[in-house]
Amino acid sequence: MVATRIKLEICGSEYILSSTDSEEYTLKLGERLDREINEILTAAPAASITSAAVLCALSYLDELEKSRASVDNMRVQIKDYLDDAAKARLEVENLKKELASLSASVK
Repeated sequence: MVATRIKLEICGSEYILSSTDSEEYTLKLGERLDREINEILTAAPAASITSAAVLCALSYLDELEKSRASVDNMRVQIKDYLDDAAKARLEVENLKKELASLSASVK
């Protein structure tokens, strides 16, 4: 995919990014970042843009780590479900063989 240049405005400053993501997606990210930094600045008027950006980054990293942990947990659960399903299929096959053997011995 070809990278496109996208202009974002965050807290009054312009940034030109090169991204392979869609312009719409990148603009939404920029708008979210601008909004969240401004929320921090409104809540703490003495904070600098830099400190607000650091707080935003920490919040995003926290969200990322929690999402990763959740994904890892889901992977483990899915693996357990697949293992259980495989055991159940094997048990069904063994029971079918046993039933066939018993049916053959009764005849």
